[in-house]
Amino acid sequence: MKAVIVHTPGGVDALAFAEVATPTPGPGEARVRVVAIGVGRPDVLIRQGSYKWMPPLPAIPGNEVAGVVDAIGPGVTAVSVGDRVLLSARELPQRGGGYAEFACAPAEALYALPDSIDFDAAVSLPNFQLAQALLFGGGTAVPLQSVFVTAAAGGVASAVVQTARAHGLNVIATASTEEKRRFVLDNGARAALDPRDPTLVEQVKALTHGRGVELALDPTGGALFIACLHALAPLGMAVSYNILGGPPSADVFAELRKLLGRSLAVRTFSMHSFDADTTRRRALMQAGIDLMATGAVQAPAATVLPLSEARRAHDLLDDPASMGKLVLHP
Repeated sequence: MKAVIVHTPGGVDALAFAEVATPTPGPGEARVRVVAIGVGRPDVLIRQGSYKWMPPLPAIPGNEVAGVVDAIGPGVTAVSVGDRVLLSARELPQRGGGYAEFACAPAEALYALPDSIDFDAAVSLPNFQLAQALLFGGGTAVPLQSVFVTAAAGGVASAVVQTARAHGLNVIATASTEEKRRFVLDNGARAALDPRDPTLVEQVKALTHGRGVELALDPTGGALFIACLHALAPLGMAVSYNILGGPPSADVFAELRKLLGRSLAVRTFSMHSFDADTTRRRALMQAGIDLMATGAVQAPAATVLPLSEARRAHDLLDDPASMGKLVLHP
């Protein structure tokens, strides 16, 4: 079969399109004929050799695939040949393996895909699983009414916006350009603000009748994370799930002490906190599948490339102007 493999970590040139052995499902396993492959940041980290959950080299990147079961191993009853399925590497003991024409996995790890979800849309479902976890997996001290979502045109954040809207929450968001702010509004946010506006916190307060938001979700860091703290309502919580713009620009504990009367909380978040909690992790994914199946959320528009152009896909992933989902087809 054709696959993209990394022998020596590095830049996009480390992605080699090659012929490798087609896997055969063992006991308890199913083989998926891959139709769509999602491209994401963990794939870049595997390519660079810096992923904390790095598979051994030579490694095949790819953490989310959708396709059809085409073979099963002995003892498999959970799926049948012909079933439409999603495979997320979050269900596997080893990450990666998706940039290929076929993938084998424990049958119990697969998710059934309703006919209403096409394969290109399905590979966005891990982002909706993460959105469910960010919104409802950490537990806030007060009931959620309003959520502040920064960098809301990104893949995870846009899933958060849609998921929060589907649950009836007031979504206030930021995005760095006018085009991205229009995208965020079309995605369901009540307001899309410029993160560089010096009145950002005041605008968030005005949109919540002076109260602030119960939850702020930030992948950016820098000054924006400090703004998230100041935009919180009493007993609110700010969650940092990345620091793409660097660490917070001020002492977080000192800022919390300045805001002591609000009794605020800060959480750092990784989906890997659910690695050992199979039941809860799968429930979060199933919630995303159910929302997409009914049309309550929709996958972002996909840019589709052939698997042989994985290098180009990684170039696009690093382009700050890129929006939507990058999908590879074998």
